[in-house]
Amino acid sequence: MPQPTRIALVLGIRPDVIRASLILRKLRESAELDLTFIWSGQHYSDNLKDIFFRELGVAAPDVELGAHGETDAEVSSEVIRRLYPVLSELDPAAAVFLGDTNTVLGSLAAAQLNIPIVHIEGCMRSYDWRMPEEKYRTTIDHLSDVIYAYFDEYKLQGIAEGLNPESIVVVQNLIVDVLQEYYFARKAKYDAIATPAFFNERGIENGGYYLMTAHRRENVGNGRSLEAIMQLVGAADGTVYFPASYRTQRELARLGSELPTNVRLVDPIGYEEFLTLMAHARGVFTDSGTVVEETAVLGVPSVQMRRSTERPQVSDARSSVKCDPAAPESYPVEKVLDRLARLVGTTWEHRLGDGRASDRIVEDLARRARDDGFDTHRSSRMHLDTSRSYGEDGLE
Repeated sequence: MPQPTRIALVLGIRPDVIRASLILRKLRESAELDLTFIWSGQHYSDNLKDIFFRELGVAAPDVELGAHGETDAEVSSEVIRRLYPVLSELDPAAAVFLGDTNTVLGSLAAAQLNIPIVHIEGCMRSYDWRMPEEKYRTTIDHLSDVIYAYFDEYKLQGIAEGLNPESIVVVQNLIVDVLQEYYFARKAKYDAIATPAFFNERGIENGGYYLMTAHRRENVGNGRSLEAIMQLVGAADGTVYFPASYRTQRELARLGSELPTNVRLVDPIGYEEFLTLMAHARGVFTDSGTVVEETAVLGVPSVQMRRSTERPQVSDARSSVKCDPAAPESYPVEKVLDRLARLVGTTWEHRLGDGRASDRIVEDLARRARDDGFDTHRSSRMHLDTSRSYGEDGLE
Protein backbone atom coordinates (compact mmCIF):
# COMPACT_ATOMS: atom_id res chain seq x y z
CA MET A 1 0.00 0.00 0.00
CA PRO A 2 1.46 3.43 -0.93
CA GLN A 3 2.43 5.88 1.81
CA PRO A 4 -0.24 8.47 2.64
CA THR A 5 0.28 11.92 1.15
CA ARG A 6 1.29 14.60 3.62
CA ILE A 7 -0.78 17.78 3.69
CA ALA A 8 -0.68 20.71 6.10
CA LEU A 9 -3.87 22.46 7.28
CA VAL A 10 -3.27 25.93 8.73
CA LEU A 11 -5.95 27.59 10.89
CA GLY A 12 -5.90 30.46 13.35
CA ILE A 13 -9.27 31.66 14.71
CA ARG A 14 -12.27 30.02 16.35
CA PRO A 15 -14.64 30.24 13.31
CA ASP A 16 -11.95 28.29 11.44
CA VAL A 17 -12.12 25.51 14.04
CA ILE A 18 -15.90 25.40 13.78
CA ARG A 19 -16.02 25.20 9.98
CA ALA A 20 -13.08 22.80 9.67
CA SER A 21 -13.97 20.52 12.60
CA LEU A 22 -15.41 17.72 10.46
CA ILE A 23 -12.70 18.12 7.83
CA LEU A 24 -10.03 17.69 10.50
CA ARG A 25 -11.66 14.54 11.80
CA LYS A 26 -12.14 13.03 8.34
CA LEU A 27 -8.57 13.87 7.31
CA ARG A 28 -7.20 12.11 10.39
CA GLU A 29 -9.34 9.06 9.53
CA SER A 30 -8.14 8.99 5.90
CA ALA A 31 -5.75 6.21 4.90
CA GLU A 32 -4.62 8.25 1.89
CA LEU A 33 -3.75 11.53 3.61
CA ASP A 34 -1.27 12.28 6.38
CA LEU A 35 -2.43 15.46 8.14
CA THR A 36 -0.30 17.98 9.98
CA PHE A 37 -2.59 20.47 11.74
CA ILE A 38 -0.91 23.85 12.29
CA TRP A 39 -2.36 26.58 14.54
CA SER A 40 -1.13 30.09 13.80
CA GLY A 41 -1.87 31.55 17.23
CA GLN A 42 -4.04 34.43 16.00
CA HIS A 43 -6.55 33.32 18.67
CA TYR A 44 -4.75 31.93 21.71
CA SER A 45 -6.78 32.21 24.95
CA ASP A 46 -8.69 29.17 26.25
CA ASN A 47 -12.16 30.62 25.62
CA LEU A 48 -11.23 31.66 22.08
CA LYS A 49 -9.43 28.44 21.15
CA ASP A 50 -9.02 25.40 23.41
CA ILE A 51 -12.64 25.18 24.53
CA PHE A 52 -13.63 24.91 20.86
CA PHE A 53 -11.20 22.03 20.33
CA ARG A 54 -12.68 20.24 23.34
CA GLU A 55 -16.35 20.80 22.55
CA LEU A 56 -15.99 19.98 18.85
CA GLY A 57 -13.86 16.91 19.52
CA VAL A 58 -10.91 18.31 17.55
CA ALA A 59 -7.48 16.92 18.40
CA ALA A 60 -4.92 19.50 19.49
CA PRO A 61 -2.77 21.03 16.74
CA ASP A 62 0.42 19.22 15.82
CA VAL A 63 2.24 22.55 15.55
CA GLU A 64 1.49 25.86 17.30
CA LEU A 65 3.21 28.86 15.74
CA GLY A 66 2.41 31.35 18.50
CA ALA A 67 2.12 34.20 16.00
CA HIS A 68 0.72 36.97 18.19
CA GLY A 69 0.76 40.72 17.65
CA GLU A 70 -0.97 43.98 18.44
CA THR A 71 -1.66 44.89 14.80
CA ASP A 72 -2.69 43.04 11.65
CA ALA A 73 0.77 43.68 10.22
CA GLU A 74 2.46 42.11 13.25
CA VAL A 75 0.21 39.03 13.24
CA SER A 76 0.39 38.37 9.52
CA SER A 77 4.14 38.92 9.31
CA GLU A 78 4.68 36.60 12.28
CA VAL A 79 2.52 33.92 10.64
CA ILE A 80 4.61 34.10 7.46
CA ARG A 81 7.91 34.17 9.35
CA ARG A 82 7.08 31.26 11.65
CA LEU A 83 5.24 29.15 9.09
CA TYR A 84 8.01 29.24 6.48
CA PRO A 85 10.50 26.97 8.32
CA VAL A 86 7.71 24.59 9.40
CA LEU A 87 6.50 24.09 5.84
CA SER A 88 10.07 23.89 4.57
CA GLU A 89 10.76 20.98 6.91
CA LEU A 90 7.40 19.25 6.37
CA ASP A 91 7.49 19.65 2.57
CA PRO A 92 3.79 18.77 2.23
CA ALA A 93 2.09 18.00 -1.07
CA ALA A 94 -0.22 20.94 -0.32
CA ALA A 95 -0.82 23.63 2.30
CA VAL A 96 -4.51 24.15 3.06
CA PHE A 97 -5.95 27.42 4.40
CA LEU A 98 -9.51 28.52 5.26
CA GLY A 99 -11.21 31.89 5.14
CA ASP A 100 -9.99 35.46 4.94
CA THR A 101 -8.01 36.27 8.09
CA ASN A 102 -4.45 37.31 8.86
CA THR A 103 -3.65 33.61 9.05
CA VAL A 104 -4.37 33.02 5.35
CA LEU A 105 -1.56 35.41 4.50
CA GLY A 106 0.65 32.54 5.63
CA SER A 107 -0.06 31.25 2.12
CA LEU A 108 2.75 33.59 1.04
CA ALA A 109 5.20 31.31 2.88
CA ALA A 110 3.84 28.32 0.96
CA ALA A 111 4.08 30.28 -2.30
CA GLN A 112 7.70 31.20 -1.59
CA LEU A 113 8.45 27.49 -1.08
CA ASN A 114 6.52 26.56 -4.24
CA ILE A 115 4.17 24.36 -2.22
CA PRO A 116 0.71 24.05 -3.83
CA ILE A 117 -1.90 26.10 -1.98
CA VAL A 118 -5.49 25.02 -1.29
CA HIS A 119 -8.06 27.63 -0.21
CA ILE A 120 -11.29 26.56 1.48
CA GLU A 121 -14.09 29.16 1.35
CA GLY A 122 -12.73 30.72 -1.81
CA CYS A 123 -14.02 33.28 -4.29
CA MET A 124 -16.25 35.09 -1.80
CA ARG A 125 -16.44 38.76 -2.67
CA SER A 126 -18.05 41.79 -1.06
CA TYR A 127 -16.56 44.04 -3.75
CA ASP A 128 -15.71 46.47 -0.95
CA TRP A 129 -11.96 47.06 -1.14
CA ARG A 130 -12.04 48.93 2.18
CA MET A 131 -12.38 45.58 3.95
CA PRO A 132 -9.03 43.98 4.84
CA GLU A 133 -10.72 40.58 4.50
CA GLU A 134 -11.51 41.35 0.85
CA LYS A 135 -7.83 41.94 0.19
CA TYR A 136 -6.83 38.75 2.03
CA ARG A 137 -9.27 36.45 0.27
CA THR A 138 -8.47 37.94 -3.13
CA THR A 139 -4.74 37.48 -2.49
CA ILE A 140 -4.97 33.84 -1.47
CA ASP A 141 -7.38 32.97 -4.28
CA HIS A 142 -4.89 34.27 -6.83
CA LEU A 143 -2.08 32.31 -5.14
CA SER A 144 -4.09 29.09 -4.88
CA ASP A 145 -3.77 25.96 -6.98
CA VAL A 146 -7.08 24.53 -5.73
CA ILE A 147 -10.06 26.56 -4.47
CA TYR A 148 -13.10 25.11 -2.70
CA ALA A 149 -15.99 27.53 -3.24
CA TYR A 150 -19.38 27.23 -1.60
CA PHE A 151 -21.61 28.11 -4.54
CA ASP A 152 -21.66 28.38 -8.32
CA GLU A 153 -22.01 32.16 -8.05
CA TYR A 154 -18.72 32.28 -6.15
CA LYS A 155 -17.03 30.21 -8.82
CA LEU A 156 -18.28 32.61 -11.48
CA GLN A 157 -16.84 35.50 -9.46
CA GLY A 158 -13.44 33.80 -9.48
CA ILE A 159 -13.59 33.06 -13.21
CA ALA A 160 -14.45 36.71 -13.87
CA GLU A 161 -11.13 37.61 -12.19
CA GLY A 162 -9.22 35.28 -14.48
CA LEU A 163 -8.90 32.30 -12.16
CA ASN A 164 -8.66 28.90 -13.81
CA PRO A 165 -12.14 27.29 -13.80
CA GLU A 166 -10.48 23.88 -13.41
CA SER A 167 -8.98 25.06 -10.11
CA ILE A 168 -12.36 25.89 -8.52
CA VAL A 169 -14.49 23.12 -7.00
CA VAL A 170 -18.01 23.92 -5.73
CA VAL A 171 -18.71 22.09 -2.44
CA GLN A 172 -21.53 24.03 -0.65
CA ASN A 173 -21.35 25.66 2.79
CA LEU A 174 -19.49 23.90 5.60
CA ILE A 175 -21.61 25.45 8.34
CA VAL A 176 -24.55 23.23 7.37
CA ASP A 177 -22.44 20.11 7.99
CA VAL A 178 -21.31 21.43 11.37
CA LEU A 179 -24.80 22.26 12.60
CA GLN A 180 -26.20 18.94 11.42
CA GLU A 181 -23.43 17.08 13.28
CA TYR A 182 -23.09 19.17 16.43
CA TYR A 183 -26.59 20.58 16.93
CA PHE A 184 -29.43 18.83 15.13
CA ALA A 185 -28.01 15.33 15.67
CA ARG A 186 -27.53 16.18 19.36
CA LYS A 187 -30.71 18.16 19.92
CA ALA A 188 -31.59 16.28 23.09
CA LYS A 189 -28.28 17.38 24.62
CA TYR A 190 -28.95 21.04 23.85
CA ASP A 191 -32.52 20.79 25.12
CA ALA A 192 -31.10 19.45 28.39
CA ILE A 193 -28.70 22.42 28.61
CA ALA A 194 -31.50 24.96 28.06
CA THR A 195 -33.02 24.68 31.54
CA PRO A 196 -34.72 27.53 33.40
CA ALA A 197 -31.59 27.70 35.57
CA PHE A 198 -29.40 28.18 32.47
CA PHE A 199 -31.32 31.31 31.48
CA ASN A 200 -31.80 32.58 35.04
CA GLU A 201 -28.06 32.44 35.68
CA ARG A 202 -27.57 34.74 32.70
CA GLY A 203 -30.36 37.13 33.59
CA ILE A 204 -32.36 36.38 30.44
CA GLU A 205 -35.70 34.83 29.59
CA ASN A 206 -35.93 31.84 27.25
CA GLY A 207 -37.06 33.17 23.86
CA GLY A 208 -37.30 36.75 25.10
CA TYR A 209 -33.72 37.98 24.67
CA TYR A 210 -31.39 38.89 21.82
CA LEU A 211 -27.89 37.56 21.30
CA MET A 212 -25.17 39.89 20.04
CA THR A 213 -21.65 39.69 18.62
CA ALA A 214 -19.50 42.55 17.32
CA HIS A 215 -15.84 42.29 16.43
CA ARG A 216 -15.12 43.86 13.04
CA ARG A 217 -12.63 46.73 13.08
CA GLU A 218 -15.01 48.82 10.93
CA ASN A 219 -17.44 48.68 13.87
CA VAL A 220 -15.53 48.37 17.14
CA GLY A 221 -12.66 50.60 16.03
CA ASN A 222 -14.93 53.41 14.91
CA GLY A 223 -16.61 55.56 17.55
CA ARG A 224 -19.48 56.63 15.28
CA SER A 225 -20.26 53.06 14.22
CA LEU A 226 -20.02 51.76 17.76
CA GLU A 227 -22.37 54.46 19.00
CA ALA A 228 -24.86 53.57 16.24
CA ILE A 229 -24.70 49.89 17.22
CA MET A 230 -25.35 50.73 20.86
CA GLN A 231 -28.32 52.92 19.90
CA LEU A 232 -29.72 50.07 17.83
CA VAL A 233 -29.39 47.31 20.43
CA GLY A 234 -30.37 49.71 23.21
CA ALA A 235 -33.76 50.16 21.53
CA ALA A 236 -34.42 46.40 21.30
CA ASP A 237 -37.46 45.13 23.18
CA GLY A 238 -35.56 42.81 25.48
CA THR A 239 -32.23 42.04 27.08
CA VAL A 240 -29.29 41.86 24.66
CA TYR A 241 -26.76 39.21 25.77
CA PHE A 242 -23.33 40.22 24.44
CA PRO A 243 -20.34 37.82 24.65
CA ALA A 244 -17.64 40.28 23.60
CA SER A 245 -14.12 39.49 22.46
CA TYR A 246 -11.31 40.97 24.54
CA ARG A 247 -10.38 43.28 21.68
CA THR A 248 -13.95 44.57 21.54
CA GLN A 249 -13.94 45.11 25.30
CA ARG A 250 -10.69 47.07 25.06
CA GLU A 251 -12.10 49.24 22.28
CA LEU A 252 -15.29 49.93 24.24
CA ALA A 253 -13.16 51.01 27.20
CA ARG A 254 -10.83 53.10 25.04
CA LEU A 255 -13.68 54.93 23.35
CA GLY A 256 -15.53 55.37 26.62
CA SER A 257 -18.69 53.89 25.12
CA GLU A 258 -21.50 53.48 27.61
CA LEU A 259 -23.51 50.28 27.38
CA PRO A 260 -27.30 50.58 27.21
CA THR A 261 -29.03 49.32 30.35
CA ASN A 262 -30.52 46.32 28.47
CA VAL A 263 -27.13 45.02 27.29
CA ARG A 264 -25.37 42.35 29.36
CA LEU A 265 -21.70 42.18 28.34
CA VAL A 266 -19.80 38.99 29.22
CA ASP A 267 -16.45 37.43 28.29
CA PRO A 268 -16.21 35.10 25.25
CA ILE A 269 -18.00 31.77 25.67
CA GLY A 270 -17.70 28.25 24.27
CA TYR A 271 -19.50 26.88 21.23
CA GLU A 272 -22.05 24.72 23.06
CA GLU A 273 -23.16 27.65 25.18
CA PHE A 274 -23.23 29.95 22.17
CA LEU A 275 -25.29 27.49 20.09
CA THR A 276 -27.77 27.10 22.96
CA LEU A 277 -28.13 30.86 23.32
CA MET A 278 -28.42 31.35 19.56
CA ALA A 279 -31.09 28.66 19.11
CA HIS A 280 -33.30 30.08 21.89
CA ALA A 281 -32.87 33.78 21.09
CA ARG A 282 -35.62 36.00 19.74
CA GLY A 283 -33.05 37.33 17.27
CA VAL A 284 -29.33 37.96 16.83
CA PHE A 285 -27.41 41.20 16.23
CA THR A 286 -24.05 40.44 14.63
CA ASP A 287 -21.31 41.56 12.27
CA SER A 288 -20.04 37.99 11.85
CA GLY A 289 -20.24 36.18 8.54
CA THR A 290 -20.43 32.79 10.25
CA VAL A 291 -23.17 33.76 12.72
CA VAL A 292 -25.62 35.03 10.05
CA GLU A 293 -25.23 31.68 8.28
CA GLU A 294 -25.73 29.74 11.52
CA THR A 295 -28.87 31.68 12.37
CA ALA A 296 -30.20 31.10 8.85
CA VAL A 297 -29.81 27.34 9.30
CA LEU A 298 -31.20 27.37 12.86
CA GLY A 299 -34.27 29.40 11.85
CA VAL A 300 -33.41 32.44 13.99
CA PRO A 301 -33.65 35.92 12.43
CA SER A 302 -30.62 38.19 12.47
CA VAL A 303 -29.50 41.76 11.91
CA GLN A 304 -26.30 41.90 9.87
CA MET A 305 -24.46 44.99 11.13
CA ARG A 306 -22.02 45.48 8.27
CA ARG A 307 -21.19 47.98 5.56
CA SER A 308 -21.05 45.23 2.94
CA THR A 309 -21.14 41.45 2.82
CA GLU A 310 -19.72 38.54 0.88
CA ARG A 311 -22.63 36.36 2.04
CA PRO A 312 -25.74 37.59 0.21
CA GLN A 313 -27.45 34.19 0.56
CA VAL A 314 -28.91 35.10 3.97
CA SER A 315 -30.65 38.08 2.39
CA ASP A 316 -31.88 35.86 -0.44
CA ALA A 317 -33.35 33.52 2.17
CA ARG A 318 -35.07 36.46 3.90
CA SER A 319 -33.51 35.41 7.22
CA SER A 320 -31.51 38.57 7.90
CA VAL A 321 -31.92 42.34 7.98
CA LYS A 322 -28.97 44.46 6.85
CA CYS A 323 -27.86 47.71 8.41
CA ASP A 324 -24.68 49.75 8.12
CA PRO A 325 -23.58 51.25 11.45
CA ALA A 326 -21.35 53.69 9.54
CA ALA A 327 -24.44 55.14 7.85
CA PRO A 328 -27.17 55.12 10.54
CA GLU A 329 -29.13 57.80 8.69
CA SER A 330 -29.77 55.23 5.94
CA TYR A 331 -30.90 52.56 8.40
CA PRO A 332 -33.18 54.16 11.03
CA VAL A 333 -33.31 52.15 14.25
CA GLU A 334 -37.11 51.86 14.20
CA LYS A 335 -37.13 50.50 10.65
CA VAL A 336 -34.39 47.93 11.35
CA LEU A 337 -36.10 46.68 14.50
CA ASP A 338 -39.49 46.58 12.77
CA ARG A 339 -38.06 44.43 9.97
CA LEU A 340 -36.43 42.15 12.52
CA ALA A 341 -39.71 41.82 14.42
CA ARG A 342 -41.50 40.80 11.22
CA LEU A 343 -39.02 37.93 10.77
CA VAL A 344 -39.60 36.51 14.25
CA GLY A 345 -41.71 33.37 14.03
CA THR A 346 -41.40 33.04 10.26
CA THR A 347 -39.70 30.22 8.37
CA TRP A 348 -37.44 30.13 5.33
CA GLU A 349 -35.37 27.80 3.19
CA HIS A 350 -31.71 28.60 3.73
CA ARG A 351 -30.31 26.79 0.63
CA LEU A 352 -26.79 26.89 2.07
CA GLY A 353 -26.04 23.23 1.54
CA ASP A 354 -26.94 19.59 2.05
CA GLY A 355 -24.48 18.77 4.82
CA ARG A 356 -21.87 17.02 2.65
CA ALA A 357 -19.40 19.83 1.97
CA SER A 358 -16.77 18.37 4.34
CA ASP A 359 -17.02 14.99 2.62
CA ARG A 360 -16.61 16.58 -0.80
CA ILE A 361 -13.48 18.44 0.26
CA VAL A 362 -11.79 15.43 1.86
CA GLU A 363 -12.74 13.16 -1.04
CA ASP A 364 -11.35 15.67 -3.55
CA LEU A 365 -8.12 16.10 -1.56
CA ALA A 366 -7.67 12.31 -1.48
CA ARG A 367 -8.32 12.04 -5.22
CA ARG A 368 -5.76 14.73 -5.94
CA ALA A 369 -3.25 12.96 -3.69
CA ARG A 370 -3.75 9.77 -5.72
CA ASP A 371 -3.51 11.60 -9.05
CA ASP A 372 -0.79 14.10 -8.07
CA GLY A 373 -3.31 16.79 -8.94
CA PHE A 374 -2.66 19.68 -6.55
CA ASP A 375 -0.63 21.80 -8.94
CA THR A 376 -3.30 23.05 -11.34
CA HIS A 377 -1.10 25.93 -12.47
CA ARG A 378 0.63 23.53 -14.84
CA SER A 379 -2.08 24.71 -17.24
CA SER A 380 -2.25 28.47 -17.68
CA ARG A 381 -5.08 30.29 -15.94
CA MET A 382 -5.98 32.19 -19.05
CA HIS A 383 -5.21 29.26 -21.36
CA LEU A 384 -2.99 31.44 -23.55
CA ASP A 385 -0.23 30.21 -25.84
CA THR A 386 2.79 32.09 -24.50
CA SER A 387 5.43 30.09 -26.39
CA ARG A 388 8.08 32.13 -28.23
CA SER A 389 10.82 31.27 -30.71
CA TYR A 390 14.41 32.35 -30.10
CA GLY A 391 17.46 32.25 -32.34
CA GLU A 392 20.94 31.08 -31.38
CA ASP A 393 21.78 34.47 -29.91
CA GLY A 394 18.76 34.35 -27.63
CA LEU A 395 16.84 37.00 -29.51
CA GLU A 396 13.49 36.62 -31.24
